[in-house]
Order: sequence, then C-alpha cells, then structure tokens
Amino acid sequence: MIRACKQTHRVGQDGTWITDEMEQAYSKLHQLGHAESAECWRGDTLVGGLYGVRVGNVFCGESMFSLESNASKFAFIQFVQVLKAEGIKLIDCQVYTPHLESLGACYMSRDEFVQYLNVLHP
Repeated sequence: MIRACKQTHRVGQDGTWITDEMEQAYSKLHQLGHAESAECWRGDTLVGGLYGVRVGNVFCGESMFSLESNASKFAFIQFVQVLKAEGIKLIDCQVYTPHLESLGACYMSRDEFVQYLNVLHP
C-alpha cells in the first residue's frame, strides 16, 4: 500500500513526501502490528486504498491513493466500519481537504485535537 501511495502521481503535486526511509519505517511498523491498510482490489490489481498507524483507540491516516474513481473512498468507508467496531474513537486525517470532508471528516484545531488526545490517552 505504501509503495502504491508513493508511486501514484497526484494532480498539483511534484513528487512525494514518502521517502525510501519512510517506506522502510512503515514496513517495520506493519511487521510490529502498528501500521494498517485498507485496500481496494480489482482482480489482482490494487486500485486504491489507504494506510496509517493505530495507537490505542486512535487511527492516524498517512496517505491514500486511487487508480480508479472512488476506490480510495470505498476502502476508507469500509475501513471506518471496521475501526468503529474495534473501538476506534478518532481518525486523524492530518490534512483537512474537501475530499476528506466528503467522507465525513470535520475540521478540528490543533488545540482541540491535543485536548481530545489527552482525554483518550491521559
């Protein structure tokens, strides 16, 4: 998943922040059971999804990509249902965008975010 996010060109962006070192770090986090992904496949082809890190009852999304229309949305919506069933209380999308708003995200200031985390993880 991280490799697919790294290799997918996004309109309005030159390159990616996902370095080889980040890819290696997330692979290690995945091996340790902390990094997770939600994937959307068409046959044998990965066409969309997202990945991030779970810390307690918080999931911090890192990146998402889509090679087919709405593939990442589908993966995210399905993943949210799983996360809710597993007791996740907050999904951190990091950057508030119209795309994430269309999926139900709401803006939270940094101060609100830190206060919320302090309640979840005192």
